[in-house]
Amino acid sequence: MRLGSGTFAACCVVIEVLGVALFLRGFFPVPVCSFSGTEHQTESPAPEPSAGAISNWTKLPPPLFSKVVIMLIDALRDDFVFGSEGVKFMPYTTYLVEKGSSHSFVAEAKPPTVTMPRIKALMTGSLPGFIDVVRNLNSPTLLEDSVITQAKAAGKRIIFYGDETWVKLFPKHFLEYDGTTSFFVSDYTEVDDNVTRHLDKVLKRRDWDVLILHYLGLDHIGHISGPNSPLIGRKLSEMDSVLMKIHTSLLAEERETLLPNLLVLCGDHGMSEAGGHGASSVEEVNTALILISSAFERKPGDVRHPKYIQQTDLAATLSIGLGLPIPRGSVGSLIFPVVEGKPMREQLRFLHLNTVQLSKLLQENVPSYRKEPGFEQFKVSERLHGNWIRLYLEENNSEVLFNLGSKVRRQYLDALRTLSLSLSRQAAQYDVYSMAAGTVLVLEVVALLLLCVPQALSGKAELDVPLLSPVSSLLFYLLLLALAALHVVVCTSSDSSCYLCSLPWLAAGGVMVLISTLLCAVVSALTGMFAAGSRLSKNPLPSNSRWSELDLLILSGTVGHVLSLGASSFIEEEHQTWYFLVNTLCLALCHEIYRNCFVGDDCAPQRCPHAGEEFDGVAAAPQGKSTGPDVWELDRASKHPSPLEALRGPERWMVLASPWVILSCCRLLRSLNQTGVQWAHRPDLGHWLTSSDHKAELSVLATVSLIMIFVLVQKRCSLASKVAMAFGLLGIYCYRVAVGNLLFPWQQNNKDISKGITEARFVYVFVLGILFTGTKDLLKSQITADDFTVKTVGLWEIYSGLVLLAALLLRPHNLPVLALSLVIQTVMTHFVWRPLRHDAAEVTVMHYWFGQAFFYFQGNSNSIATVDISAGFVGLDAYVEIPAVLLTAFATYTGPVLWAGHLVNFLASEASSGSALSHACFCYALICSIPVSAYIVLVTSLRYHLFIWSVFSPKLLYEGMHLLITAAVCVFFTAMDQSSTKS
Repeated sequence: MRLGSGTFAACCVVIEVLGVALFLRGFFPVPVCSFSGTEHQTESPAPEPSAGAISNWTKLPPPLFSKVVIMLIDALRDDFVFGSEGVKFMPYTTYLVEKGSSHSFVAEAKPPTVTMPRIKALMTGSLPGFIDVVRNLNSPTLLEDSVITQAKAAGKRIIFYGDETWVKLFPKHFLEYDGTTSFFVSDYTEVDDNVTRHLDKVLKRRDWDVLILHYLGLDHIGHISGPNSPLIGRKLSEMDSVLMKIHTSLLAEERETLLPNLLVLCGDHGMSEAGGHGASSVEEVNTALILISSAFERKPGDVRHPKYIQQTDLAATLSIGLGLPIPRGSVGSLIFPVVEGKPMREQLRFLHLNTVQLSKLLQENVPSYRKEPGFEQFKVSERLHGNWIRLYLEENNSEVLFNLGSKVRRQYLDALRTLSLSLSRQAAQYDVYSMAAGTVLVLEVVALLLLCVPQALSGKAELDVPLLSPVSSLLFYLLLLALAALHVVVCTSSDSSCYLCSLPWLAAGGVMVLISTLLCAVVSALTGMFAAGSRLSKNPLPSNSRWSELDLLILSGTVGHVLSLGASSFIEEEHQTWYFLVNTLCLALCHEIYRNCFVGDDCAPQRCPHAGEEFDGVAAAPQGKSTGPDVWELDRASKHPSPLEALRGPERWMVLASPWVILSCCRLLRSLNQTGVQWAHRPDLGHWLTSSDHKAELSVLATVSLIMIFVLVQKRCSLASKVAMAFGLLGIYCYRVAVGNLLFPWQQNNKDISKGITEARFVYVFVLGILFTGTKDLLKSQITADDFTVKTVGLWEIYSGLVLLAALLLRPHNLPVLALSLVIQTVMTHFVWRPLRHDAAEVTVMHYWFGQAFFYFQGNSNSIATVDISAGFVGLDAYVEIPAVLLTAFATYTGPVLWAGHLVNFLASEASSGSALSHACFCYALICSIPVSAYIVLVTSLRYHLFIWSVFSPKLLYEGMHLLITAAVCVFFTAMDQSSTKS
């Protein structure tokens, strides 16, 4: 079966995407949970232990509080309350923390630190799976046992106002609710006003038991402006006044009730220094938690400093406070200061209920639970507790009883701590079968790509794909039979859930057929390669090709990058790897340019397929036959004179200076955004520009950047597209002024801040217009076989439309990143790739490297916290899922996408041979697939690593998304290649 290199590569990447998706489905595991069915909803609580005596405490303890109000402030970092900002902007809260009837804590949230998983942790006490990052966009109904479910079953009346994620997780659980969209981050005023407007009425009512308020404004300000924005202080002051209103109302109501009320102030996650969240930095995982109640009265001189607890501890504490069973899947411990003022017997009863629940969860998830230290401590505690009950019922009130009770209490607390830690370590169960199937698919695809390199990069850019012969071979059917037998054995013997086993037989059979076919194809290609090698050894062919320094750099850089993924520190600081590779590439190009200019013809540059020549194989090679690596090597000893020899005057000097210009641009961009983990907190040029004191400087820089973008992009556009580009860039500036990022020259200070919806939609019209014009030209060139210029203009206009969209979505201080990207592309095109006549493979790798570097120049990292979700809401007045996701993805991967788009434009405009696009597509697929496959193998071996969820898992998500973009790029490459062939 004969295919073009580009088509073959695109098919391989699509199959690899399926393999990665299957691996991800198995890797992101099922959290530890209770397997008790719904029939156990009314399961009676564990009775109080007694050593021979008869205890009358066999039911759940009565509630400790009459009403509970949970005030959840999204992204409430601990230092926003307990630090200097809390003292300055939240005086009432600070008074309660330092002198009032309250207990203060720093609650540690486990990654991923995004809203939906954290709500689950707060209400169920369980550790959500990392895949909940994806589900956060569209939260499904929560089926796990939770405080809300237990409260509803007990007849508690619950009212909710705030983030609609709660309504999606707990449908039909609220007596009354009013949900607000959490993803529309441009709004930080109305989203909180819609919660507060209900307070005056609901606080006067007596028909509720639990009130939940989820405020989103603080989180939205962080996404827009970061934690150092002056808007943060105003929002904290607003939240302080809301807390005071609720607290005073609850205190006034307590005069008419027997039990005190409880007010819980908490955050779901923190906020990074960039304003985002999702990763595991201290700023993102440490949240404030304050329990306020008249039951917590403190004596004079009683100083209570915030203690560190786990966020999952709140579920067990709320359950005890409301007189409810603890959620069965909870791994949290009772926050003991809440019950510290109760009699000893009640304290021990609460601790016993918590340890019984944790021990049952341990039995359901750990086969060897009896050997666990926490379980042994629990049994010892229960036995001592029984002895204490016997002494207590004998009315022994001596000091011996108190000392024994204190010992039992300490034993219970130790057991709780150990059990909770053991369950947290058992946080999840991997679907190893699905992981293995996905890994095999990915490795087979990469092996096939590597084995097909000689044919794929040959002059004709075609290769014989060994698919039909393997399907009819005996090996294929033996493999298929073995895989089917393995599938049956695994699916019938596995106790845990397996995604591949849950698929219909037709789908699972398709996966097995695909694995068998690819394995046979790999074996066939390997056999053919050895056969060709043996023939070549008997009849050696003369070869004057050799590896250049640039080829060696590309090979060593690729291998070095893959090896660096084995260390967590290198993943956290991966931007340093790409900065180093790009700088080294510039120095290598400088060496090549200077050698060609000053040394002479000893090392003449290679011939280039996109400068008028074909990819030349070895002259003596039989036409149409692959004879090994020499077939796809270029003739490095070209007899044609180098274009550098013809350059004179300013052009020659520009060629000589071009590597240093590129190096200077890269150095400037490194100073713009600090990224990674170790040095992300350090001030950078971006922080300086985005501060309110430097809005004028940012306005000037944005203006210069927009002018540079227009000058660099418009030169190859049609007149209509030039006009649209000019108005679009003007609309971008107006949009940024409208949202308060920039200033007009005649404005001293812009106080009329809006959402900028009209201005952004004005820009979208021009983006769509430019894209439509480019698509029309492409179709015209293909259908009517029109002039070659029409096609190149169409491609460039599509690229220009993407540039305009990127300028709209990127933050104002990142506009220089886009402008300098275009500068580097222009310099490389005119003064590096054309004069040096690099082949398509080298040009492709350079584009890929620069695309990766610009991903980090934008301020991105391998942390989820650096994803700028505010870009998904530019021009939207409500949350619309598909546009928001697409816009966010494009804004995140602007660098790789624009450099891939420039690669298509460059090769299409420079190449007289249609093989250049095929070679580029194949190289792009290969260079992207190798790190993905290596990383999947690495993550599988490190799945029990300490940093697997905080470091390795986010990188895995980024790699999967990057591969998906690569598939789209390869499909576009193939479409352009096919159109070129037809033309």
